[in-house]
Amino acid sequence: MANTSRMTSYQRREQLIEIGRSLFAAKGFEAVSVEEIASTAKVSKPIVYEHFGGKEGLYAVVVDREMRALTDVLINALSDPKAHPRQIVERTALALLTYVEENAEGFRVLTRDSPKTDPSNSFNSLLGDVAVRVEDILTEAFKRQHLPAKSVPYYAQMLIGMTVYTCQYWADQRKLSKEQLAAHIVNLAWYGLSRMEAKPELRYESEKTLRAAEKQAAKEAKENAKRERKAAKSQDASSQSDSPNNPDDPGNNGETDEPAQSQEQQEQQPNVDEN
Repeated sequence: MANTSRMTSYQRREQLIEIGRSLFAAKGFEAVSVEEIASTAKVSKPIVYEHFGGKEGLYAVVVDREMRALTDVLINALSDPKAHPRQIVERTALALLTYVEENAEGFRVLTRDSPKTDPSNSFNSLLGDVAVRVEDILTEAFKRQHLPAKSVPYYAQMLIGMTVYTCQYWADQRKLSKEQLAAHIVNLAWYGLSRMEAKPELRYESEKTLRAAEKQAAKEAKENAKRERKAAKSQDASSQSDSPNNPDDPGNNGETDEPAQSQEQQEQQPNVDEN
């Protein structure tokens, strides 16, 4: 406590910013109180209010610093017009991962839910600015590949979202090195961009495909039903031909199946003509 009491106003402010960033990163804005900030810094609550006016003011300063640092990193990576497009993708992915590596707490503060006092959502605003730069780069690339430019804004958002959420995951699951993960991001982004179709279509789940599949299924069902009826009719005809009393049987001449009398029995019968 003796050491902290000898801090200059600037040093105290920087101390509170560091503490605030750590607490906001670990717990989020809503879960942190002025009491906790003051207790961690080993100062009284009025000191926090004196420097920042409250928790909201401290949070705003922390976010502003991280925003400026991240903005500089990304804009510099995206601002070389002479660089090859793949180099820009590599440089941007690596720059963002480097920021996450060196400013893990700051990145967590930016990507957490923003407080109700920040309706503009500073991080989303930053991503919007970055998206504009990405759109400019993609527009030129699309022209070279004769691709329609109207889809550029969507692809820009896809690239940014893919990279940012991957970085969020990596911030807590660092099983790959920064360079390895950057290579994976570039692998997906670059080869996806370099092999795009001018008019992409869903191959298996589009309405057109599903209608064709339904039509084919109905056709096959109809053919199966027809074969089944034909087989049933053939079986009925076969059963009738195998019946012994079938009048349609050419071998049936109307005679009964009574056994024939022997010659001896015929001779024993009286001959009515002899009388």
